[in-house]
Formats: sequence, structure tokens, C-alpha cells
Amino acid sequence: MSTITPSLLAFGFVTGLQHATEADHVTAIATLVSKNRKLGKASLLGALWGAGHTLTLFIAGLAVLLLAVSIPAKLALSLEFGVGVMLIILGLSVIRSARKNAVIDSFFNMFSTRHMHPHTHGNKIHVHPHSHDEEHTNSHKSVIVGMIHGMAGSGALMLVVLSTVDSVMNGLAYIALFGIGSIVGMLAISTLIGVPFVFTAKRFGRLNKYISTIAALLSIGLGISVMYEIGFLEQLFII
Repeated sequence: MSTITPSLLAFGFVTGLQHATEADHVTAIATLVSKNRKLGKASLLGALWGAGHTLTLFIAGLAVLLLAVSIPAKLALSLEFGVGVMLIILGLSVIRSARKNAVIDSFFNMFSTRHMHPHTHGNKIHVHPHSHDEEHTNSHKSVIVGMIHGMAGSGALMLVVLSTVDSVMNGLAYIALFGIGSIVGMLAISTLIGVPFVFTAKRFGRLNKYISTIAALLSIGLGISVMYEIGFLEQLFII
């Protein structure tokens, strides 16, 4: 039985750190962090992204290492194409939040945390709308986004694992350290990205909307680029 070497663990951790800095990862977390007013919550979103990312990679790793299954090339490309779609959706969501459009808001408010608080004044009952959208940290979204990124990147990672390790235990250890590295890396990135959003949200509301919109447009642009690259350059849609 082969032993797990420190160099393998270090390689997995450092690779995970580097993986967190990929453009689509950073752009996605920027759209999520843009809605927060507290730096601690921004850091949490990065860690949750890493947790979701690691979960799907570990599941894929178990399947590849224990069941000897492979990830079809078309499936891997389809998952990467899905990342492009997700980036566009995230960008549109930020733009929707930054704009004061009654028609758009009336539709999306059906899915928001807005609700009514009844108050009694004498013999009359008044109902006041109240929203906890600003208090919501997008925690579940960060986990889901991380899982989608993990699924999309599982094919490439498994090729590295299978060409690097010589046992199931070493493979799982590599994936675990890779995941920890991605969690630490994205926690640091989301904290850094969160600084301008948190600072401007408390003092410069208009500037906050501007930089949020820029992040959204970058997300949409990158999403379109990913979809074009995977769909046509990588020939996903060419039979």
C-alpha cells in the first residue's frame, strides 16, 4: 500500500489555491459579494463557494477512483457551458438589484424575502411591507455556484489525479487538499473583493451601484465568452 507523501498533499493544496483564482470563479463570487454590506459575510460567501466546489469534486473523485468510471467529453463540455449560462444569470441578477425598475422589481419580488408586518394603531390595522434582502447573504447561492463550478472542473481535475496518484487513498487525499486550498483561496479573494463593495455601500451608494454594475457586466461578458468558446470553438454543438 502506497503512502501519502507530503509533496502530494502540498501540491494539491497549492493547486487548489491557484484554481480559486480562475477568472470565472472570481467573477462569479464578485457578483455574490456585491450585495453584502459586511466584510465578514463576504468572506463567508467565499468559504461556502469553496465548500460546494469541494463537495462535487469529492463525489466525482469517488466515482472515478472507486468505480473506475470516466467523465465523457461531451458531458464535461456541457457542464462548462452551463457555467457560462450561470455567469450571465448572476450578472443579470446584480443589475436587477441595482436598478429601480418597478416592473422588473414587481416580478422578482415574488421570489424575494419581502413580506408584510401588520401593526395596530387604535382600532385600525396597518400593513407595512418589509424586506430582509439586504440581510440575506446569498449563502445558498454561493454553495450552489461552487457546486456548479466543481462539476464543470471535475473532468480536468480527474485527469490530473489519475496521472499523478498511484492509489485510491492518495487520490482522495489529493482531492481533499485541493478542496481545502480552493476554500482558503476563495475566502481570501472574496474578502479582498468585498472591501470596495462594503466600503461604498455604507458611504457612497451611487458609487456602489456603479461598481456592482461593472461586476455584473463583466460576469455577463465572460459568460457569453465561455458559451461561445465551449459551444463553437470546442465544438459542443457540432456533431
